[in-house]
Amino acid sequence: MEMDLAVEQYGCVHYRRKCKIRAPCCGEIFDCRHCHNEAKDSLEVSISDRHEIPRHEIKLVICSLCNKEQDVQQDCSNCGACLGKYFCAKCNFYDDDVSKNQFHCDGCGICRTGGAENFFHCDKCGCCYSYVLKDSHHCVERAMHHNCPVCFEYLFDSTKDISALHCGHTIHLECLYEMRSHQQFSCPVCLRSACDMSHAWQKLDQEVAASPMPVIYQKKMIWILCNDCGTTSNVQFHILGHKCPGCSSYNTRQTRAAPAAACSRV
Repeated sequence: MEMDLAVEQYGCVHYRRKCKIRAPCCGEIFDCRHCHNEAKDSLEVSISDRHEIPRHEIKLVICSLCNKEQDVQQDCSNCGACLGKYFCAKCNFYDDDVSKNQFHCDGCGICRTGGAENFFHCDKCGCCYSYVLKDSHHCVERAMHHNCPVCFEYLFDSTKDISALHCGHTIHLECLYEMRSHQQFSCPVCLRSACDMSHAWQKLDQEVAASPMPVIYQKKMIWILCNDCGTTSNVQFHILGHKCPGCSSYNTRQTRAAPAAACSRV
């Protein structure tokens, strides 16, 4: 029993495993790449010295049981201990918590969690998505190869859950929930509706119908641009919102004038 408790103590807040890594970039020893990045890529470090660990260049690990430094391998060459029940020789990655259902995606070039049978790799987007989105996701080239538009953490290898919006842009799920808690329902990148807003638009239809504008405004017309379908329209002004006649969305913004006429090519 005491031995089991001792084994559980190996690892760090990010992973349970029985080895540490020697960072190829700075030569220092850390529990994992996240521990390295938190220490070496933080605001407390001078800009010139900040760096992240190149995970695929890790060559040496240290057994947490016998302290033997050795090449990357699943079992310790000295004491024979399994350094990680899940081991990926391509990513130099170890983890004892196999309940995460880790798998290596050759398309992404890194290990992911959730089970290979539940995900597919989209070559155009350059990342893995749940099979639920197989025939419905909107492709955006290199969709996750950028920072979250809310918290600015790099999305591609983030350990947090990621959501693909209707427009195809990606964002941390917790950041999306934070936006919704502040009544923000548009994609921070392209301003399209981040989810199905049809029920909200129907409710807004009822509120507009129940709130007629004063007589002096009833003939006032304005130009709007729809953030969802991109259509420019001339509609009646209303204080509650302006509905796109093309797609029925209220996710619109007022423009100063009518769209410029296209010039004929000579």
